[in-house]
Amino acid sequence: MATTTADDPWLRELLLHGDWLSEAEDADRMATLLADRDPLVDGDGGATRVLLSALAGTWERGWQPADVAHAVRLRATTRAVRLVVALIAEDARLTDAATRAPEVWVGQLRELGALTAGAPGVVAAWYRAEGRPPGEAWREVLVLASTLRTAARIDQLVPPPSRWGAGARRAAPASAPDDARALRRIRALLAKAESTEFPGEAESLTAKAQELMTRHAVDAALLEAGGTAPGRTAVDARRVHVDEPYVRAKVQLLGAVADANGVRLVWYQGLGIANLVGVAADLDAVELLFTSLLLQVGQALAVAERAAGRRSASRSFRRAFLLGYAVRVGERLTTARERATAAAAAEQGGDLLPVLRSRQVAVDHAFTELFPRVRSTRSRASTDAGGWWAGRAAADSADVGSRRSPLR
Repeated sequence: MATTTADDPWLRELLLHGDWLSEAEDADRMATLLADRDPLVDGDGGATRVLLSALAGTWERGWQPADVAHAVRLRATTRAVRLVVALIAEDARLTDAATRAPEVWVGQLRELGALTAGAPGVVAAWYRAEGRPPGEAWREVLVLASTLRTAARIDQLVPPPSRWGAGARRAAPASAPDDARALRRIRALLAKAESTEFPGEAESLTAKAQELMTRHAVDAALLEAGGTAPGRTAVDARRVHVDEPYVRAKVQLLGAVADANGVRLVWYQGLGIANLVGVAADLDAVELLFTSLLLQVGQALAVAERAAGRRSASRSFRRAFLLGYAVRVGERLTTARERATAAAAAEQGGDLLPVLRSRQVAVDHAFTELFPRVRSTRSRASTDAGGWWAGRAAADSADVGSRRSPLR
């Protein structure tokens, strides 16, 4: 039986330069050939080394561990996701990420379960654990190699392993105790909104959560402005991954929540990745509320489809529903923010605008530095009027929960 290893020029070229995403038949044929030549599926670890090299290339192009896992989840199978997480864990071991990586990187590794040491021969160990035929396993390897190799260059928010140096890892901006307390109160309000059976009460609780977010932001801005040593507002950036279907509509919902909380957003079309820039506590609040609203909009869409009957079965109705929901939620949140700001100004007996403007200027400055070439776009796609108005109506009585629920 003929054998080969991934260290051979032929197979290395195959993994790093072959396009196995566009033609499924080509991938199937090549996987069958590889299974005949190497039925142990990378017994010598050569394919693992090639995939680790491709993974390292994604770090240099601005990707982070959670971004890579998200991209593989969009393009491949759950088995491929397990393989890439195992590769990320091995990369973390080789780069000593637990002690050298920025805190945000370590946090993503922890969430992925990639801080636990695995077998150095990642592909072979994965193949044995999955228990699938060699041809299927090789096909997963081919598709994963193409996914990693073709990952586009994106903006670098976190230094890659090549720039970590030998010192201790850089901590992410720490949340103050007041931030943690505010988030607990926001989370509690959203949990109450989820549990109530009365839409009016749920809407009131949602608005109350937004008002609490605003009051906390105002208090923090006043504290910064009144400090004995004026300091620059600490601004952070992070990514949110948005899954199919209807990514554009979901991103618009995220944008509505972000706008109402002084957070800037830019997203990569086709990747389902949104970048948020803002004060750390505001970013936490935006993610929490967005996750809750995703659950509610899924529930509201199911109700609207039953009410609308057969005409609601189209993608255009569902997409329009989500867009209408996002716009109306944005209006509601903005109203709640204005109400809370006015109340805070009345209590302080002064004009808060200069203080809040200074905070927003810091966010805008950081955004421009990170994304100097960004441009705004508007969707030109047609919108189903029935779905649009149904979505707006549902947003008027949004019941916000704390768990994510996928839309059909």
